[in-house]
Amino acid sequence: MDKANNTSYPRKSARGSIYRYLHRSGSFCGKQDLARALGLSMPTVYQNVNELMDMGLVAYSGQQRATGGRSASGLAIVPEARLAVGISVTDDRLRLAVTDLRLRQLVYKNVPFVPGPDLGGPLAGELETFLDENDVDRFRLLGVGVSIPGILSADKRQLLFAPTLGLRDTSLGGLYARIPYPLYVDNDANCGGSAEWFIRDHQPNMAYLSLEGGVGGAILIENTLYTGRTQRSGEFGHMCVEPGGLACSCGRRGCLEAYCSVRRIQAEGYAVEEFFDLVRDNDPACSALWGDMLRHLALGVNNIHMALDCDVVLGGYLTGYLGPWFPLLQKYVADGSILDGGSDFLQLSTLGSHSSVLGAACHFIQEFINEI
Repeated sequence: MDKANNTSYPRKSARGSIYRYLHRSGSFCGKQDLARALGLSMPTVYQNVNELMDMGLVAYSGQQRATGGRSASGLAIVPEARLAVGISVTDDRLRLAVTDLRLRQLVYKNVPFVPGPDLGGPLAGELETFLDENDVDRFRLLGVGVSIPGILSADKRQLLFAPTLGLRDTSLGGLYARIPYPLYVDNDANCGGSAEWFIRDHQPNMAYLSLEGGVGGAILIENTLYTGRTQRSGEFGHMCVEPGGLACSCGRRGCLEAYCSVRRIQAEGYAVEEFFDLVRDNDPACSALWGDMLRHLALGVNNIHMALDCDVVLGGYLTGYLGPWFPLLQKYVADGSILDGGSDFLQLSTLGSHSSVLGAACHFIQEFINEI
C-alpha cells in the first residue's frame, strides 16, 4: 500500500517515535516534553501515548514535576511487556538468558554441552526446560536468538566453519525445525558487538573484540553492523600477530586467537579461575603466560585501531577477569601505538561474559523497537 494514502502510517510513525524516545530517555519525560522534543502536537501525543498504554507498553512512571499549575506525570516504557531469549553456544556449554526490552538480564542458566552436527534437538530441549523452570510467558516472547562461534552462510542456515566447535559445512536446518519460536542465528561476536552497541546509547562507530574459547570480532559503522562482502568481516582472531607462532584451531600459526583465548590457558592445564588466582599470587609461570597474552592482545588491539580508527571494546568471557590488569593493557597499547601514543579508544565491555548471549536476544528487541 502507498504510505502516502495510508492514514494509519503517520499515526504509527508518531507512536514509534514516542516509544523510541521514551526507551532512550534517562530522565523525567512528560507529555509536554514529548511534544517539544519530537515536534508533535499535544493531541497527537495524547492519542499515541494512550494507544501505547492500551498496548501495555508505556505507563506512568510515578514521577511528578511541578509546572506552576497541576503537576505533570512522568512516562516510561514497561520493560517486561515483551521478552527475548538468547542462547550462546560454546565448545563445552550453553548459556541461556531471558531479557526485557532494555536488555536487562532477568534469568540466566549455564549448562554443560557438547556440540555435534545436530544442534537442533539438544538446544530445543534445553530451551524448553529453561523456559519452564523460570515460568517464562511464551505470549510475551518475541523470539529466540542463538549465537554460534563460527562463520555462517548469508541466509544463516549453514554453519560454514566453526573451528572451536570442530564443525564445518553443517546444516542448521534442524535448529530452525525444532525451535517453535521466531529464531535468529548469528556469529557470537556479531551478537556481542550488537549488545554493546545497544546499551552504549548507539555510539556510531565501534569495533568489538570478543575473548572467549576463540577470539572473534564485529564492526559497527554509522550504527550498522558491517558484515562484509561474504558475511565474514571482523574475524580479528585470525589476524597474524606472531608469524610461525603458536598453532591455531583454524590450522594456521600465529593467530591472535592462539595467543589470547581461553583455550590457551586451558591448553597449559589450568582452569580459568585457578589460573587467575595463581596470577594474583604472582606464580611465575602463570604471570609470564598472562603477560605474554596481554602483550599480544595489545598488538591485536593496535592493529584493529590502525585499520578502523574507532573505539575498540573488549568483551567476552576473559574480560570478566581482565579488570585488575586493564591499566597494564592500556600501557602496552599506548606503548605500541604509532598514531598518537594513547589508549583512550580502548574500553572494557560492561556485559562481560554475557555479551554474546544478550546480543543474540538483542536482535528481537531492536526489531520490536524499530517496528512498533
